Amino acid sequence: MPETLRGRLKLFMGYAAGVGKTYRMLEEAHEWKMLGIDIVVGYFESHGRADTIAKVEGLEIIPRKKISYRDTVFEEMDTDAILARSPQACVVDEFPHTNVPGSARAKRWEDIHVLLDAGIDVLSTMNIQHLESLNDQVWHIAGIRVRETIPDWVVEKADDVVMIDLTPRALLNRLQRGVVYGREKTEHALRNFFREPTLVALRELALRQAAHEVEQRMPSDAVPGGFWASPHRLLVLVTEAPETAMVIRRAKRMADFLEAECFAVAVRCSAGTGAAAGRAQAAVERHLNFARNLHLETRVIEGEDAASMLVDFARRNGITQIFLARPESRSWRPWRRDLVQSIVAQAKDMQVVIVSERVPATGQASSR
Repeated sequence: MPETLRGRLKLFMGYAAGVGKTYRMLEEAHEWKMLGIDIVVGYFESHGRADTIAKVEGLEIIPRKKISYRDTVFEEMDTDAILARSPQACVVDEFPHTNVPGSARAKRWEDIHVLLDAGIDVLSTMNIQHLESLNDQVWHIAGIRVRETIPDWVVEKADDVVMIDLTPRALLNRLQRGVVYGREKTEHALRNFFREPTLVALRELALRQAAHEVEQRMPSDAVPGGFWASPHRLLVLVTEAPETAMVIRRAKRMADFLEAECFAVAVRCSAGTGAAAGRAQAAVERHLNFARNLHLETRVIEGEDAASMLVDFARRNGITQIFLARPESRSWRPWRRDLVQSIVAQAKDMQVVIVSERVPATGQASSR
């Protein structure tokens, strides 16, 4: 039997709820149907918006799968039912969604990849704040720590990314007219996430990401001189410190824009035993796994002088930039300050970037 061609993924991306991602996706679904393409709706979320509900009329909807969890019944996309129906294309809203425990896969984007592997084209939606490498920037802008994130490489594998844009003033007008949420939720949104300065900053972030997506998808022969190899190679020091995840995201973001390789490196010393050492090692492993999930190269090197070992590794691998977490001024682990100072002193031939965790501009600490 001939091998099934992988389906194509088209993402409709915005910077906030209500800009029109789902509506535009459903418009395209109708256009595909008019062209004779067999397309179904695997999952869509109306959020009670009348125009969105009206837009799904005339499209075949695959019933959702019901899953019981903690005495509550949840509805998720029925991936198996879609595969059994075997359409040419499928509409799947909310790409970053986390499935309820008990589902076959943890994330909806993983379900979508199953459909793509079966040769089904997929239209889906997401907001810019769910991109993993932007997590810290979004927290700084909006004061919200987004919990449902997608590794950048997953979005990079999309065949098409369409940015759905709407000015913040127009979005606020839609919100105040009750088009986006009901009255009670609208008032809460206007006091928190949907403030004009926040929306302006998020839109700017989205537009920069759109430019990056265009650049990434541009064929090499479209650039004068053809293929261009980045002269940069980046390294992140992985420790047990909670700030390590932030530094990994920052380095990943920089590596993507520079089109550079990036290594996440931990130094394992023989010193240290007991429960505290065990917890530290477990934290390091979590950070290494986080880096692997973002498709960074990971290494664990062993030695007693962590700074010398790290700088030596950097020189042998042609590293141009080293990313470190800034130790707190009153840190109860003075060795962390000493380690950073020693790396800076020894890596004179490299750029050392010390990353600070920024306080949210809004002063909020909510999450979703």
